[in-house]
Amino acid sequence: MKARFVVVLALCACAAALPVANNTAAAPSSATRSAPPPAKTAPASELVAALVQKHGEASRARAERGVKQVLALWRPQDGDLRAFIESSFIADPALLLQRFSKAFEQIDGHLLEIGRALRSWNELELGPQLPVDQLFASVDVGAHLSDDLFDSKLAFVALLNFPLSELDEMAAEGPAWTRKQWAEARLTRRFAHRPSGAALQAVAKASADSEAYIAGYNLWMHHLLDKGERIFPKGVRLLTHWNLRDEIKADYADKDRALGLRRQRLIRAAMERIVTQTIPRGVIDDPRVDWDPVSNTVARSPDAEVELAQMKAQGKRPVEAVVSAEREPDARYAQLLADFQAARKADADSPFAPTEIARHFNFDDELPKARVRALLTQVLASPLAPRVGALVQKRLGRPLEPHDVWYNGFLESRTQQPEEELSRKTRARYPSAEAYQKDIPRLLRALSFSSEKARFLDEHIVVDPARGSGHAMEAARRSEMIPGWGPGDSPHLRTRINPDGMDYKGYNIAVHEMGHNVEQVFSLYEVDDTLLQGVPGTAFSEALAFTFQNRNLELLGMPRPDARALRLKTLNDFWETWEIAGVGLVDIDTWEWMYAHPDATPVQLREAVLSIARGYWDKYYAPVLGAPGSPQLAIYSHMINSFLYLYRYPIGHLIAFQLEEKFNADPARFGDEFERVTRFGRETPDLWMQHATGRPVVAEPLLEATAAAAKAEEATR
Repeated sequence: MKARFVVVLALCACAAALPVANNTAAAPSSATRSAPPPAKTAPASELVAALVQKHGEASRARAERGVKQVLALWRPQDGDLRAFIESSFIADPALLLQRFSKAFEQIDGHLLEIGRALRSWNELELGPQLPVDQLFASVDVGAHLSDDLFDSKLAFVALLNFPLSELDEMAAEGPAWTRKQWAEARLTRRFAHRPSGAALQAVAKASADSEAYIAGYNLWMHHLLDKGERIFPKGVRLLTHWNLRDEIKADYADKDRALGLRRQRLIRAAMERIVTQTIPRGVIDDPRVDWDPVSNTVARSPDAEVELAQMKAQGKRPVEAVVSAEREPDARYAQLLADFQAARKADADSPFAPTEIARHFNFDDELPKARVRALLTQVLASPLAPRVGALVQKRLGRPLEPHDVWYNGFLESRTQQPEEELSRKTRARYPSAEAYQKDIPRLLRALSFSSEKARFLDEHIVVDPARGSGHAMEAARRSEMIPGWGPGDSPHLRTRINPDGMDYKGYNIAVHEMGHNVEQVFSLYEVDDTLLQGVPGTAFSEALAFTFQNRNLELLGMPRPDARALRLKTLNDFWETWEIAGVGLVDIDTWEWMYAHPDATPVQLREAVLSIARGYWDKYYAPVLGAPGSPQLAIYSHMINSFLYLYRYPIGHLIAFQLEEKFNADPARFGDEFERVTRFGRETPDLWMQHATGRPVVAEPLLEATAAAAKAEEATR
């Protein structure tokens, strides 16, 4: 109750300082209207002239820009524009900026916390799930915040008094900006579009639905048959795509290499069934049905009754086992279409970025789409791919196959130990989320953070047991607005912990998410203005998390890599970036196709995605891995539950490599360097990278290092 009162105080403080024109009637919520036309009002020149007359000629440039920005989003229902502009323009808005900074820390922070709490029953292992949990998860209590900020005129106050900078302007002029100018840019760019509450609620619902769909998409591996034979141990339940992909990686370390290859081929066949939607509906997350992915035949498991009893003992409400070859009815692509249709609801109210694609590249990531395409294509088309592929083939001693796109054998310290041995260690250390929580200070000290800094970080990270794959939940509030009223919020680390403890897959994810959390703590609590909190985009957050994940084996007590191990890791970095670059392009092309075909059916979308995925496979991957026409690039679950996300991973790999070059220069300073770069706040990507590494975001460091590493390895074989 107190926190909510603080938000109201903050908004009232801004409103009281800025009298606005009274409307004759309350403006209807934009949730009830659809893309109204801009208001017919006095010409901009008259509005600017009135401001110049009142505030002097020195205010002209600010007035011209502010009036233009307000006009782009003002609607007839918003009332008397001239009265608003004349009463709300401030000659020196420095104090106003402070008001917005304090207010939005509270608004963003508390709304984030409420949403996290409402999704907890859906996302965390908190006992049996109820049907109502999905309804709570789909509620966005801040869905009408944008409406409220525009209807109250607070958004227009910001647009009138501070510049809304275009991306090219930020790139050209940003290096010379003060931190105050950067804070102004971050304030106004959040008002570059005016989505209705209905649009935001639609996105929240689609996000919750797609998250639930993916979180429940498990395969019981003991029930996947290879010509009638069970080749996976009993009880293994893997989430697509993350766990399936990680199982393929783990099988490279299998002592029985023939068995490992059989398992990889079976998983690949299952993945292709999922992508093509020829997977039988009844085999999804049901251990009572046996399935041969190659022949696509199903049968009731001999252990069905035992499995049924176990499910009931776990509090689950199993439905009747479906022993049928009836395929999943394009649910994967229906969900993707639902995401798209939800995102489209915001298009009409976004004049500066009228598509979800434009909002992602121009506002969320601030890297032009053409630039991202060029970077990904530069990696995909590199002549290094067949060279590194040849090294992989020699190491495997057999021709490459499509699943070898996930080869991780360059990480020899990883493949020298089978996954079960690593899992034995992690299960012993981390039988629960609480055990991982208690170990965070030691883990951070092992990463060269000081004892004091490790304690500080531990105090601001909360570990939760996830139902699905792991993820990190940021915080946005470092204190209450009024001193003494309470502490700030903490980021949450979610990872999957099985009944017998955290296996290596869960641990690997946990270390990655801990990297996210450490970045989130520093970029909130140590940035100079909360309007600048965070990093330039998700790719940077992923890159910083990768630098933690790259050290996960060291944290298990294995030695730090020597010069050759670092060289092999470079080859692994290239191979991973090459793999995910194609996936990123598939995701981009899919969204472009949906915009070009907004009335498509799930069947049409399925065929389009398969065509896109096969096209990139045949162009870049088949020459190295064979199997023309493979659709497996479309297996990534992020395509379904993350709204145009996947290109951020390869960009993140490029960024991570540049950062690792900096961090590896002095391993003893990893913690200090990590903290240094995460305190810059949200500048543009290239400027942030210039500060961090001395170069913008480029592919050359990875490609140059890969060429040197490949040459050295070729000379030794």
